[in-house]
Amino acid sequence: MSTKTNNKASESASNAMLLLITRLHFYIGLFVGPFIFVAALTGTLYVITPQIENAIYKDVLTTQSVGEAKPLSQQITAAKSHLTSDLTLFAVRPAPEQGDTTRVMFLDPSANLSGSRAIFIDPITLEMKGNLPVYGTSGSLPFRTTISFLHRQLLMSEVGRYYSELAASWLWIAAIGGLFLWYKGGKKNKAEFANKTEHLRKRRRHYQVGLCLFVGLIFVSITGLTWSKWAGDNISALRNSIGWITPSVSQDLTTIDHNMMMSDEHADHLNHSSHHNMQTKKQTAEKFENVDALFDGVLKAARDAGIDANKLEIRPSSTKDKAWRVSEIDRSWPTQVDSVAVDASTMTVTSRADFATFPIVAKLIRWGIDAHMGVLFGVVNQIILTIFGLSLCFMIIWGYRMWWIRRPQAGSTSKPLLQAWARLTGPQKIITVLIAIALGISMPVMGVSLLAFLLIDVYRWKRQ
Repeated sequence: MSTKTNNKASESASNAMLLLITRLHFYIGLFVGPFIFVAALTGTLYVITPQIENAIYKDVLTTQSVGEAKPLSQQITAAKSHLTSDLTLFAVRPAPEQGDTTRVMFLDPSANLSGSRAIFIDPITLEMKGNLPVYGTSGSLPFRTTISFLHRQLLMSEVGRYYSELAASWLWIAAIGGLFLWYKGGKKNKAEFANKTEHLRKRRRHYQVGLCLFVGLIFVSITGLTWSKWAGDNISALRNSIGWITPSVSQDLTTIDHNMMMSDEHADHLNHSSHHNMQTKKQTAEKFENVDALFDGVLKAARDAGIDANKLEIRPSSTKDKAWRVSEIDRSWPTQVDSVAVDASTMTVTSRADFATFPIVAKLIRWGIDAHMGVLFGVVNQIILTIFGLSLCFMIIWGYRMWWIRRPQAGSTSKPLLQAWARLTGPQKIITVLIAIALGISMPVMGVSLLAFLLIDVYRWKRQ
C-alpha cells in the first residue's frame, strides 16, 4: 500500500512538473516568440550580406590597376587630401591583395551608426575609389552595417538592445523545455500521430525541427547573450573573475609591460558611435609630428615579427608613451588574429599576443563568436546559419499555428502557470524559485519578463 502511495505521489509530482514546463514553454512561445522570430530573420539577413556587400561596393573595394604599390605614407597623404573636414586618423588597413584598395579610417561623428569613415585608396595610382562609413572589425560598409544594427537593436539605439537580449535569454530555456516535453510525451505522441490530424502533424513538425536545431539553439542563445547589455556585462564580470579573458598586447611604453590585457571579441557589434566613445577617442588622439611617415616602418617591424596575414589593421598610438598596435583581422579558418605592439620611435616590438598561445577557453570563445557571425568557415558557415535561421522562423510559425488550432474557446478555461506550480511538492517549489531568482539576477531582462508572465498569469487565474 505504501509503495503504491509513493508511486502515485511521484507520478503526481512528475505530472505537475510536466504541466509547469508545458505552460512556461507556451508562454515563451506566445510572448517571446515574435522577438526570437525577428532576431532569427535579421540574423539570417546579416549572415548573407558579405557577398551582397562585395557586389554593391565592388568599385570601391577593388581596382584594376597593375603595378607596384606606393608606400603607406603616400596612400595616407592621398586619403587626407580628400577630406572636407579635419578628422582624426585612427587606423589603416593596407590592401590585402593585388586588386584591393587600402582603407584609411578616420573618426567621424557624422557617420551614422558607425562613428568612423574610410577613404578607399588605389594603392598603385593613389586615386580615391570611395568615401564611406565603416564599422567594426569586419569593416562593414553602410548596407551591412544597417543590417547588423537591425539585428542587434532594430535601429532603435540602445533601447532596442532589450529586444535581442530578451530573445537570447529565453531561447535556450525554450529549447531545453521543448526537449523535455518531447521526451516525456514520446509514447503518447507516437500513438496520437497515428491519427494524422492537422494539429498533430504540425506538432510533429515543430518537434522534429526543434530536435534538429537543438544544439544550434543553445549555441546561438549563449553566444548571443555575450553581446547583450545586462547579461553580457554579467558574463564579462564572470569571465574576469575566473580568468577566462582573451589576451591582448600591452601598449604601455613607460613600463614595457609584456603581460597581456583583455581584448574585446565583440568589436563587430559594439556601438562605436556613442557620444562618450567619440569624445574619449578624440581627447586621447594626440598625434606625433609627421605620423604618416611612421606607418611603413611600423608595418615592416610587424611583418618581421611574424604578423603574416593578408588582412591587417595598423592603429597609431593615442599618446607618445603608447606603442602602436598591428593586428591580424582574418577570422576565417584558420583563424589569424595575432597582434603586436610596436614602439614607433625605435621600430621594435614591445609586446605580442599570438592566437596559438591563447588558453583553450579564449580560443573557443573566439571561434564561437565568429561562428555566430557566419565568418569562421566562410560560405559553409553562412549556409548552415541560413538554414538554421529560416528553420527557426518556420518552427515559430508552426508553433503559433498549433496554438491557433487549439486556442481556448470563449467560456472555456485553461491551466495557468501558477496553478501548475502550486501542484509541485515542497522541495520542487523551493528549487524552482531558487533557479528563477538566480536566472533573474544573472539575466535581468529575463527576470523582468518572467515577472510580467507571472502578473499576466495571476490575472488569468483570478478570472477563472
